Amino acid sequence: MILLLDTSTPVCKLSLVDADNRRDVEWEAGRNLAKGLLRFLVDECKEFGRDIKDIDGIVGFKGPGSFTGLRIGLTVLNTLADSNNIPIVGESGDNWQQAGLDRLKSGQNDQIIFP
Repeated sequence: MILLLDTSTPVCKLSLVDADNRRDVEWEAGRNLAKGLLRFLVDECKEFGRDIKDIDGIVGFKGPGSFTGLRIGLTVLNTLADSNNIPIVGESGDNWQQAGLDRLKSGQNDQIIFP
């Protein structure tokens, strides 16, 4: 399962993708992003019928946007990737999700994403 996350605005955008399914959800995080992001990720993985430990690739949106929101989101993603040895790539622009998925498919790994 691939995790795609954008925390550049007060509305957190999450996508979970596997070979057969895709789940796209939004969460009005507002000022609760730091407090609730990890719980949001865990809960949405469960809704997708998977566990957070099933993540085998991560794509993070690295900006532009709210610097604080990006730092919080990318810190969670970087920590998840590092602690579980998961490849991670960062992208920006309108086509960031597809570009990130293509980079993961080709075996690329940024190891850490900066806003």
